[in-house]
Amino acid sequence: MSLFSTGLSGLSAAQVALQTTSTNISNVYTPGYNRQITQLGETSPSGGGVQVNDIERQFNQYIASQLNESSSRSSALQAYDTQVSQLDNLLADGEAGLAPLMQSFFSSLEDLSGAPSDPAARQGLIGSADTLTAQFRAFDSYLDDMQSGINGQVRDEVTQINNTTEQLAKLNRQISLTQAKTGEVPNNLLNQRDNLVAGLSERIDVKLSIQDGGTYNLTMANGQPLVAGNNSYSLEAVPSSSDPTRTVVAYNDPGGSTIELAESTFEGGTLGGLMTFRSETLDKTQNQVGQMALALAEGFNEQHRAGQDLNGAQGQDFFAIGSPSVFSNERNASGASFSAEFSAFSAVTTSDYQIKYESGDFVVSRAGSKTPLDPQPTAGTDAGSNTTLSFDGMTLTLDESSGAIAEGDTFLIQPTRNLAGQLENVIDDTSKIAASAHVQVTPSLKAGSTLAASSVTIEDGFTLPTTSIQMDISISAADAANDAFTLSPNAPAGSQVLVNGEVPADPSSVKLSAGDTLSIDGISMTFSGKPVDGDTLTLSSDPASGDNRNALALQSLQQGGLVEGKASLSEAYASLVSDVGNRTNVVQANLSAQSVLTEQLTAVQQSESGVNLDEEAANLIRFQQFYQANAKVIQTGSTLLDTILGIR
Repeated sequence: MSLFSTGLSGLSAAQVALQTTSTNISNVYTPGYNRQITQLGETSPSGGGVQVNDIERQFNQYIASQLNESSSRSSALQAYDTQVSQLDNLLADGEAGLAPLMQSFFSSLEDLSGAPSDPAARQGLIGSADTLTAQFRAFDSYLDDMQSGINGQVRDEVTQINNTTEQLAKLNRQISLTQAKTGEVPNNLLNQRDNLVAGLSERIDVKLSIQDGGTYNLTMANGQPLVAGNNSYSLEAVPSSSDPTRTVVAYNDPGGSTIELAESTFEGGTLGGLMTFRSETLDKTQNQVGQMALALAEGFNEQHRAGQDLNGAQGQDFFAIGSPSVFSNERNASGASFSAEFSAFSAVTTSDYQIKYESGDFVVSRAGSKTPLDPQPTAGTDAGSNTTLSFDGMTLTLDESSGAIAEGDTFLIQPTRNLAGQLENVIDDTSKIAASAHVQVTPSLKAGSTLAASSVTIEDGFTLPTTSIQMDISISAADAANDAFTLSPNAPAGSQVLVNGEVPADPSSVKLSAGDTLSIDGISMTFSGKPVDGDTLTLSSDPASGDNRNALALQSLQQGGLVEGKASLSEAYASLVSDVGNRTNVVQANLSAQSVLTEQLTAVQQSESGVNLDEEAANLIRFQQFYQANAKVIQTGSTLLDTILGIR
């Protein structure tokens, strides 16, 4: 090979190397760009010249996959943190939170108990009740707004995911065609494709597989494809078939069917973070706030009905509250539906439930769990011969007027989800506040007796005794040995006497122990302490003027176990605030750790694929000298040729 040919090959290679270096420098800030290196080789085994073998893209698939997975987890945690921090700030606010308003409400009850007939104290209670219920509704409205916001974000994420998968499928096709036509690797298209995969990973967790020939295939965590060669399969944001207020993601499969995906399908990416926050924290918080509203309303109403207002009438409901929400799955084969009401508010939990009709039975399980409740509720019938189910403080009644229930029909029950938004004070007349006791139990005790009849309550439709009822207590040797006593209610003829909710064998002489509940015509009392033979209790309905016993009983509800029969309202709210706060701290700690890992992987990826301006500047000088040296070779060859010609 002549000096001219050798020099020209070097000039050409130097030009390509300089062009590659300039491309690197100009794209130093281009997102997703991977630096390129000019690979040189000899033109023939015998040497003599140089050729450009390839413009090699510095891309490590293994590091890129690790970085994409880490970015997906970081995006999920970031989305979760953004949402849960808002919730944490709301609940923990010392001024806007529920805690100070609940304290103010019960403080107004303390004022009322000190002056039960004072119009100012009564108006103060109504005012604090209005403020408290308004705050419950405001809380629920804020949480509803967060639910709506997540619905909107889910729709936006799905749109962006679909756009990205469509572009990836098109790039797969363009890359294949370009390689087939030119035989060269289209580095710019490869960069675009890898950058789209990285962006997609930040929205949804995907798995990448590479076909022979370099075609990218992407699947979701459950294995369903999003990109397969030149084809893309779209997701769709749709109302949940079980709860139309909730936006979920459905998959449009190759057969043209739309499959609703479980929220647990999505864990990584922004979409996964939103789904996880909603199911793990937001739903639970809204249910807990609703449970507190239910406990306040029903517990307060129950005690208020046991009192007497200024007009001498029995106390009425102080608060209005809604009922459980029941949704029939839109895919049910029948038009059957359930209605629900509360039967025992203290037994109501924060869980949502699913009822499925299969093999002629109703199977009840907690929403999101495939394990049926143990024990399973037994179906019964009401006065109208309608099928009923009773469990966890609720009674559900089946309505088959629009069609008999069919095999596989499912129903979603949300006992407390929206109750806080329906809490309302319904008493605006100060004279209707029942501050005095409507009935009272007055003990006449012997020396050494510690007997007490507490928690005196009355049920709807109770019969008020027209005269005082004296209940005599006697203790036999057998009673004493069993820490029991015998009580003679002396109730009027035809009265209904119950012990712990059941009819005793002899209503005129019942056996009781501490902790037992006696009910006479809907007036219930619970016994505590140890009686002495000859003690008497007098049940009457003529409280003295200025009586404040029901106001005191209402005030004592502040420390009573209204929530699930265990926790007070303050304790339940403190537990809610603590739970959300702890969850916020955990998410932030995980986000911090994950961010560090993502930054480290990004640094590793950039060290291999990123453009270093100092290195590229050195390459410019190196390849410039390379060019000049090859030009010198050509010049030298020309000089030699001229000399030879001159000799001739």
